[in-house]
Amino acid sequence: MLDVKLETLITVSECKNFTKAAEILSLTQPAVSNHISQLERECNARLFIRGKRDLKLTPEGEIAVAYGRRLKALHEKMLVKIEDNKKHLSRFKIGITHTAENNTIVEVLAKYVNTYSNISITIVTDTINNLYDMLENYELDVAIVEGKRMSDKLNYFMLDTDYLVCVLNNDNPLAKHSMVTVNDLKKQHMILRLPASQTRQLFEATLVSINESIENFMVSLEVDNVSTIKELIRKDLGVSILPKSTCVKDEKKGKLSIRPIENLSMMREMNIAYNKDFTHLEILKEIVDLYQNAIK
Repeated sequence: MLDVKLETLITVSECKNFTKAAEILSLTQPAVSNHISQLERECNARLFIRGKRDLKLTPEGEIAVAYGRRLKALHEKMLVKIEDNKKHLSRFKIGITHTAENNTIVEVLAKYVNTYSNISITIVTDTINNLYDMLENYELDVAIVEGKRMSDKLNYFMLDTDYLVCVLNNDNPLAKHSMVTVNDLKKQHMILRLPASQTRQLFEATLVSINESIENFMVSLEVDNVSTIKELIRKDLGVSILPKSTCVKDEKKGKLSIRPIENLSMMREMNIAYNKDFTHLEILKEIVDLYQNAIK
């Protein structure tokens, strides 16, 4: 039922080439070109700028692709919901950040589906900005994110509060202290999340609030994956700044140490974000309750 022209539009936007899109769609190149031309007439706008080697979306093309993705996701969700309704099954696609991936929430979601045999959950891990895009396009049902993005399309359930700490090897001399100072950190090789991550941005913003800069620290390595960072710390290759929730179990097992940082208050919320037309709020409430019991 989805207009084949929209499928063509989305594929061309990803390939940036009519010939490659035609191969993926099992169409001829003229057919692909014709689909795009028809859409441009319908929209009364040019959707692509034709370059010598590839295609580039116009601003109007960006809008068309965004809505095309949304329509495709809704179409696929409709088919799944109809099939699930026949089987009395509920499927949910939940997006989580790389930080949340190392949190108790994944374990809680696994326990939840084990409790309710008629519910199935797919977990997608991505950057926070991509998760919000997928949520807006209905490619996700909900997203578990740090903080909140102001939007009139979204609602939130607060899952937990968390704060950033210094994570270090047990043999690091700073592990003997009850807390570390900013000057202590300046003498350490630091392994940090990527600049686009919420963890990194909160750390840098807090430094600015006390007239400090990340440029004054020895950032030797930037890594996107939290588990990789913790493994490098266990090998005593540096220290990091990470959410406490991602490291509590490691500290309890004696694998690494976590310490607060003097004069740096880096608290934030972890929330479940969902579109306002999401209809299964009772499930989100049950997940929140299960999570709260798990962290007690």
